[in-house]
Amino acid sequence: MTDSSIRQPVLGPRGWARWGWRQLTSMRTALVLLMLLALAAIPGSVWPQRGIDPVRVREYLDENPAVGPWLDRFGFFDVYASPWFASIYLLLMISLVGCIVPRTGQHWRAVRAQPPRTPRFLARLPEHRRVELEAEPERVLAAAREALGRRRFRIRAAEDDRPHEVAAEGGYLRETGNLVFHISLLGIIVFVGVGHLWGWRGEVILAEGETFTSTVSRYDTLQPGPWVGEDQIQPFVLTLDELDVQFETEASGSQFGAPRKFRAAVSTAEDPDGPVVRQELAVNHPLNLGGTSVYLLGNGYAPVVTVRDAAGNVLYSQATPFLPQDDFYASTGAVKVPAAEPDLGLTGAFLPTLRFDEELGPVSDFPGLVSPGLVLTVYEGDLFPEGRPQSVYSLDVTAMEQVLTDEGEPTRLLLRPGETIELPGGRGSVTLDGVVRWGGLVMREDPGRVPVLVSAFVMLAGLTAMLAVRRRRVFVRVTPAAGGDGRHTGVEVAGLAKGSDPSLGALVDEVLEDIREQLGPVRETDLTTEDSR
Repeated sequence: MTDSSIRQPVLGPRGWARWGWRQLTSMRTALVLLMLLALAAIPGSVWPQRGIDPVRVREYLDENPAVGPWLDRFGFFDVYASPWFASIYLLLMISLVGCIVPRTGQHWRAVRAQPPRTPRFLARLPEHRRVELEAEPERVLAAAREALGRRRFRIRAAEDDRPHEVAAEGGYLRETGNLVFHISLLGIIVFVGVGHLWGWRGEVILAEGETFTSTVSRYDTLQPGPWVGEDQIQPFVLTLDELDVQFETEASGSQFGAPRKFRAAVSTAEDPDGPVVRQELAVNHPLNLGGTSVYLLGNGYAPVVTVRDAAGNVLYSQATPFLPQDDFYASTGAVKVPAAEPDLGLTGAFLPTLRFDEELGPVSDFPGLVSPGLVLTVYEGDLFPEGRPQSVYSLDVTAMEQVLTDEGEPTRLLLRPGETIELPGGRGSVTLDGVVRWGGLVMREDPGRVPVLVSAFVMLAGLTAMLAVRRRRVFVRVTPAAGGDGRHTGVEVAGLAKGSDPSLGALVDEVLEDIREQLGPVRETDLTTEDSR
């Protein structure tokens, strides 16, 4: 026969499809896809995401004109909504389902089936003991069944053709834990997807005394799920009555100025026309308003600034949040006055405990309101060039010019609470009426949150069972001793484990010891060493 006469089998479309399905549903593929999903999530934490911070995305694109458009083209600014991330997510789900379903059927059949018969040559098993006891074979067999039953081994029914053997198997919980672990992992993936599709998240900055009504237009940022309509946003009302923040004043070093208390007193109503309830909101202690969880995440200072024109008309008067930049709450922010002609913008820093450093300039020495000061620079022009979105904490000066003093120097203002400073050129005045605190609130509705938590606990239980339980088989065979009088019985106990099991030998010794204890005081001869010779 020549090589040319050998024909290789052709799989065909059906064969290739079967091969591909087997590769996809293998445990190795599931682990690779899980690792790929973790790697695919990394860009979401490296690059700003359009759904969370569109301003930073725009700034990144402006600062990186060469790389930015390519990253945007491949979805790096919308990672979790990108087709490639969704593909990995979907393939992982299919792989887990295809892996779990057949294994569940196999495990169910294994649980219902009897343990295998006792092997003919027990001495070949990894752990083997042989002794001779002065007891009837029937008593030894009964003692062996009792010893294995107490250890929750499933025992094979006695057979007429093998009356002097006991076969038992235990540790089915190991495979059960394995399946529970993977089913729970699948549940986590599914319910995270449910939370993404039907959940939503909104953020708002609220100054003390302000009231927030949960409507789409009132959120500073709102991230609804793909299947969430505007009418599904819970319409509750929340007023931030008081924000109590206390800092460490006694300690020195790194602990000086550390936060010691962070709580908010709020008034809430689950319906705009419903009764008002006074509640307390704190870090790690969210409120629940009609299924929506409200979290208190950040805080800072909001100087109350009033801007008037030359005629004394109020153009702007409200608490303006400034964003903390360090542990002592040195904060940056911007006051935007579109009512002025032309637009007026004031940007700078708020220092709760102001001190002037010769090298650094104005700094804050403590996060509490000991000696507050507001340092501002003034610009005029177009506040919102081309209508582009921008952060409330920063001022886009690309279409603005800095206001100069009569001497031609940049205008710099230093305001203390209650002070008013006139702007140069008859542009009006700026007053710092006072300072209040603001709290950063996050509202979140996630229908998959509780199922994910339950799945995580179940997965942990399955993992514990998978790691702690050993799959083992124990076999016992009794034979009348050669030349005996019917009361001397040879006993063989052997063990076999699935995978490595350092404690298998101890189990075999325990079973043999248990048999001895049930039989009572008997004469014994250890034949294991002699047989091994």
